[in-house]
Amino acid sequence: MTPWKNRLYYGDNLPIMRDNLADESVDLIYLDPPFNSKATYNVLFREKNGSDSAAQITAFDDTWHWDMNAEETYSDLVTSGPPKLADLMQAFRGFLGRNDMMAYLTMMAVRLVEMRRVLKPTGSIYLHCDPTASHYLKILMDGVFGVDNYRNEITWKRKTGRGETNHKSNKYGVCTDILLFYSKTDRNIFNTQYNFDAPSYKEYVDKFFRHIDENGRRFMADNLASPSPRPNLIYEYKGYKPPKYGWAISQENMEKWDEEGKLYFPKNKSRRIRRKRYLDELKGKTVQNLWDDIEMVSSQASERLGYPTQKPEALLERIIRASSNEGDLVLDPFCGCGTTVTAAEKLNRRWIGIDITHLAITLIKHRLEDSFGQELAPYEIIGDPKDLESAKALADADKYQFEWWALSLVDARPAQDKKKGADRGVDGYIYFMDDESGQAKKIVVQVKSGHVSAAQVRDLNGAVEREKAAIGVFITLFEPTGPMKTEAASAGFYETEIAASHRAMRYPRLQIFTIGELLEGKFVEFPQWALESTIKKAGRVRKEGNESNQTSLL
Repeated sequence: MTPWKNRLYYGDNLPIMRDNLADESVDLIYLDPPFNSKATYNVLFREKNGSDSAAQITAFDDTWHWDMNAEETYSDLVTSGPPKLADLMQAFRGFLGRNDMMAYLTMMAVRLVEMRRVLKPTGSIYLHCDPTASHYLKILMDGVFGVDNYRNEITWKRKTGRGETNHKSNKYGVCTDILLFYSKTDRNIFNTQYNFDAPSYKEYVDKFFRHIDENGRRFMADNLASPSPRPNLIYEYKGYKPPKYGWAISQENMEKWDEEGKLYFPKNKSRRIRRKRYLDELKGKTVQNLWDDIEMVSSQASERLGYPTQKPEALLERIIRASSNEGDLVLDPFCGCGTTVTAAEKLNRRWIGIDITHLAITLIKHRLEDSFGQELAPYEIIGDPKDLESAKALADADKYQFEWWALSLVDARPAQDKKKGADRGVDGYIYFMDDESGQAKKIVVQVKSGHVSAAQVRDLNGAVEREKAAIGVFITLFEPTGPMKTEAASAGFYETEIAASHRAMRYPRLQIFTIGELLEGKFVEFPQWALESTIKKAGRVRKEGNESNQTSLL
């Protein structure tokens, strides 16, 4: 049997789920599908001086529009989808008409059908959304998973204390998100979660655990009376009269608990016997459907990567602990910056992540490597080009995705959102330091997917001078011409003196690489003794369990 490898897919999650995920193969699904008609979601890259990046790279436009694709998907749903879902989608269409919300619900419906297919009978799904669409999505989830399989609507209080701008709004501020929790059947895995740190739990302990026994153990004296008439449990014990409806336990158990020291006898026998509940036996406060104890990722948090919609790892850890067990398979079909797969890796679950942009895939790859190092379980990236032909196919399909993927081959940060204007000859940046000034030096990178010429190399040289960069890198899908190589050679060298050894080092000022060379392992020549990461590093994470346990899950 082939050992399991975790998987990170690049591409549209609908065909990926249809083509690669077997029926009833997944234990838990978490998804945070984007919908906000006035925003785009960005991956932010760190500037070398520590300030926020001025270049915000659009990972994807999250506005869904009613177009021919939405119309075709809607038609398929109402003609060949599950009958109840078909009726529901037609009702939505009659109410909403053809608009962005209807497009969003249509695209979500067809994907939720696939997610239900891949879930095991013991599986669960958590759909994370904001109030913009949560009411529609709940009805949609009822239609796909069934009303009987609704488990909870969880409210996550993600921020505190901030009202609407300038306090002039005509509505209350929004500080919560919604998580819709459904299961495939009534046999879903559920591990009750507890919380020791919630302020309300500490108040509860201080208020009720006021007694200390002869061994120094703190306890509360809990009610031992039956809440309803129990004639067979009405008996006197050691001179203490029974409550009106009788005791909650039989006389046999009363005697047993007495022997075990679990009973509290008031000095005044007119009062009732009570049960001792010891503080050190509590697991914590049971987590309910209001989650007000997990803060959003702050700007100073070690896990902060700059992704605007990044969710805290604690949120995903709670979901994964509650609705899966070690070794189970977790799926995130909109995995963004990879919080779900990071939490799954930490908790020794198998995982599959899917995202439609190479920026996200690159970010997740760096995050996993930074977080786990040698402890990282084997995984593979599927859908990104592995050879020249697949690279050409990506360039033909989407030149922006090709460019972002090509930049990832040299660990370069994209320069700007290409949809917002001309690139001025710079597609990406690499930063490094070769002296003790603390100032990072810059490498500018240009990517070309079409035919190339010496004039483009001259343009890159001009960009190097304009940007005051140390080196220029030209990445081409096709073989460079002789005049291109001559033009690059005529630019000379960048020379540096490494402080540690005082050795003069020379690097070609203009360097040309084909995609084929980069895929074969060739790399940019520049001083790497103090390489600056272009993507924010995630803090190191310790996996749960011992080494042998982790190995057994692979």
